[in-house]
Amino acid sequence: MTPFWVALLIKLGVTTVLLIAISLLLFIVSWAERKQSALIQDRIGANRAKLFGVRAWGLWHNLADTLKLILKEDYVPPTGDKLLHTLAPFLAMFCAMASFAVIPYGPPVTLFGHTFDLQVAPLNVGLLYIFAMMSIGIYGFVLAGYASNNNYAFLGGLRAASQMISYEVTMGATIVGLLLCYNTLDLQQMVIRQGDLLWGWLPAWGLVLQPVGFFLFMAAGTAETKRIPFDLPEGESEIIGYYVEYSGMKYGMFFSADLLESILVACLAATLFLGGWQLPYLTAGGFLLPGGLTWALPHWLVVALQVGAFAFKVVLVSWVMMTVRWTLPRFRYDQLMKLGWTFLLPISLANILLTGAVIVALGA
Repeated sequence: MTPFWVALLIKLGVTTVLLIAISLLLFIVSWAERKQSALIQDRIGANRAKLFGVRAWGLWHNLADTLKLILKEDYVPPTGDKLLHTLAPFLAMFCAMASFAVIPYGPPVTLFGHTFDLQVAPLNVGLLYIFAMMSIGIYGFVLAGYASNNNYAFLGGLRAASQMISYEVTMGATIVGLLLCYNTLDLQQMVIRQGDLLWGWLPAWGLVLQPVGFFLFMAAGTAETKRIPFDLPEGESEIIGYYVEYSGMKYGMFFSADLLESILVACLAATLFLGGWQLPYLTAGGFLLPGGLTWALPHWLVVALQVGAFAFKVVLVSWVMMTVRWTLPRFRYDQLMKLGWTFLLPISLANILLTGAVIVALGA
């Protein structure tokens, strides 16, 4: 049995690594969005901020913006609710950060005779935990609109609540097919089972077993992040948005929460549909290729390759989501709701029925 203090140190180390990785990815995604949009629109993009005479392709702009937000006045509407106005961004940010606790970013690792998961909270109902945290996060956006005592902010809060609740139904329905295939709610176990090979050569990734579910999940997940083409709750061009009365770091927290939700959706897509930290034909002892060919690797290198594979998949999905953002125009609100309730949800329900029928047929 692992001593308490050893388990505590291991858990603190895993948590610290995850927080550093999320913060670094948040910094990179924020910078990449600027540069990618500039390339798509044939612009140079952010490149003016310098540190010690080095511009570093515009990387310092994130630091400059953070410093600017910290130094800006924290404005609270005179007729607004100061307590709720302050609580809203903290609630949105906390729920977004806490959702990463159950994401497995690596395989179980043995260190000094002790085995532990590269996962902050190895829950056997990890998927339910994530959906619960995402549902609670809705309150942060609704409170932001209500506490501002501004009709435009309140309208943005209502849009955020109705949109996120509507698309969470579809998002939940898209993963039911995966639950039928893998028979577990534990994300770590789901990733491990994606390491199996179909017909001896095809990885049993969620994308292979549930291709329709993957595209439905990405559409619903993009809507959950409230970003173009689903950015109706923010609607800058309409001067409607739940954070229209926010400034300083409170605004920065809402902005960061949106980016964190995008990264969370990318992590979920990689975990559920792209094999998570699994790399095709890579086992705990090294590569085992079809036909019996083997290539032995040390344990630490296998773990490094698997963690790197997960990071690459997350970055790839994040890049795809950013490309969609700067490519597609915004929906009208009636189009947004119609897409969710009359198109995505019926297809997701049909996907569940088809998956169940195939499983029963194969089982028979």
